[in-house]
Amino acid sequence: MLTIDHVCKTFGTHTVLRDVCLQIDRGCVLGLAGPSGEGKSTLLRCIQGLETVDSGSITCAGRVGFMFQDFQLFPHMSVLENVLYAPLLRAKGKIAQKTCMEKGEELLKHLDMWGLRNRYPQQLSGGQKQRVALARSLVLNPDLLLCDEPTSGLDVAMLSDVVALLHSLREEHTTMAIASHDLSFLVQISDRIIILRRGCIAADIGPERFGDLPQLASSLFG
Repeated sequence: MLTIDHVCKTFGTHTVLRDVCLQIDRGCVLGLAGPSGEGKSTLLRCIQGLETVDSGSITCAGRVGFMFQDFQLFPHMSVLENVLYAPLLRAKGKIAQKTCMEKGEELLKHLDMWGLRNRYPQQLSGGQKQRVALARSLVLNPDLLLCDEPTSGLDVAMLSDVVALLHSLREEHTTMAIASHDLSFLVQISDRIIILRRGCIAADIGPERFGDLPQLASSLFG
């Protein structure tokens, strides 16, 4: 599904990714762990093509959706308009447009945002913007979903809803790469967790070792 082959990325004199090699199979949920500045967001942005790599290559089969950490919502559009903007551009004919509308409504209801569909981003809290950004990334039915800190700003109840939604996507065999500093969240949703340190893969952990994660993370970043 996704192959990352010896990827390096620098910004000025700062090397963010160092010879990263990684393969993600279709249907896998990959967690990217590590503190801020270790390369998690940059790796996702390189996969999406928002950043160019300095060396190496990234190959991906299928449509890619991206959920931004800073939301990237259009300020002049309502919640519903933000979610439907991209799919309606692609939709041809009334049936396709109706399908888009139904998908957008379903996602916003699932994320408890349907009642706020006519509000604008400046009228929303950070957690509400996060949910709109998630709905917008899912409405196109991506084969690979990239999530940059999808749980930041969410309360406990909303976090449970987001985890449930991501679990349902996994059951539909949607491949995901999720960057988060929240190890407990990643353990709930991931099939495999990569820990990045100074732009390198410091650990590649399967579910049988998830119990070792807190101690391992402490040893790597403490």
